[in-house]
Amino acid sequence: MSCCECQLDNLNDLRQYVYETLCDRESLIRGAFHMSEQILVRQGRPCGMHFCLHGPRAVMITAIWETKQNSILFYDSTGLRFQKTKLVAAPMLETVAA
Repeated sequence: MSCCECQLDNLNDLRQYVYETLCDRESLIRGAFHMSEQILVRQGRPCGMHFCLHGPRAVMITAIWETKQNSILFYDSTGLRFQKTKLVAAPMLETVAA
């Protein structure tokens, strides 16, 4: 599993980074597949986001941005974690959830 650091200043940069990383992992053409997202909530407060890239033949590749450690965990189509990215700066989730 690889680890790296990244600075993402807004939600669009975060989405783009996640989308490109997931596409690159599975050698998918960028822009050809849809990515869904869902805010994760713990005890009534937003605590992260779940991203899911819907690839060909019902393949799903996922990533979880968790705000406590401010990192993104990437999982391939088999469920294997292949990358962890520590965010040096990231958007505030409370502003996204509003």
